[in-house]
Amino acid sequence: MSTLYVVSTPIGNLDDLTRRTETTLGSVDRILAEDTRRTRKLLHHLGLTIPLVSLHAHNEAGRREAVLGWLDAGEDLALVSDAGTPLVSDPGARIVEAAMEGGHRVVPLPGPSAVTTALSASGFSGDRFTFLGFPPRKGTGRQELLDRVARAREPVVLFESPERLDSLLDELEEACGEDRPAVVGREMTKVHEEFRRGSLGELQAHFRDHPPRGEITLVLAPGEGRPEAGGMDRVDEVAARALARALLGEGRSPSRAARELAARLDVPRNRAYEIVLSVSSGEEGGTADLPDEGSP
Repeated sequence: MSTLYVVSTPIGNLDDLTRRTETTLGSVDRILAEDTRRTRKLLHHLGLTIPLVSLHAHNEAGRREAVLGWLDAGEDLALVSDAGTPLVSDPGARIVEAAMEGGHRVVPLPGPSAVTTALSASGFSGDRFTFLGFPPRKGTGRQELLDRVARAREPVVLFESPERLDSLLDELEEACGEDRPAVVGREMTKVHEEFRRGSLGELQAHFRDHPPRGEITLVLAPGEGRPEAGGMDRVDEVAARALARALLGEGRSPSRAARELAARLDVPRNRAYEIVLSVSSGEEGGTADLPDEGSP
């Protein structure tokens, strides 16, 4: 029976390589790599010359039959991503599923992960947490993610590119409130590693004036969750939804509409955003897929 090894690799510091990882990578017949150039550097560091096969988000489906053919022929394979643990916001799920359905062994090699690394340095309880990966860039998917973060009663971990961090922090501040504690982990395990802690308002102000570089992982502290039903009696729901529709109809982004609604009707920010989200997603006949401010 052939084996597909799902191999975690360092997120930056090569000293985080385990002996088992080195031994396994040296024993397989081929390595399926998200970026063969980056993996080749890793193999060079280990003194290995194993054949590399590219396997990324755009060709994963097309590689399925070839991978099954190699496994059926008795070859052992390793699956690696650019860095960290495969399948965590990285390709590979189709290949792992195909290997299991084909009767082959799938063996994970645990190791570095940006998710648990950032969470462990955040100071927020890790008894339970939510990982949401990279936020959608625009549309109702992004609105729903912001709303989910605002309601979360456990820490939330997100990935984001440095170019879009300012926009994300701005929208999270609107959805969650400027006082929500958070931690930005940048270039973790690397030479210029940085963990900046503060409120969303403080972090947004800092990174607006100091644009970040490198890999970004954001951890937000638990929020207060969804308000209890009936706890917003003083909010005139009909008037609030009507104003939300009017603001969206005038071209406001959901985040700006929520801010104006909160200011005009003295509605808590989280509740204002919830109302705008329900209207813009079509529940009230509003407009779906509105462009978000700052989205490319």
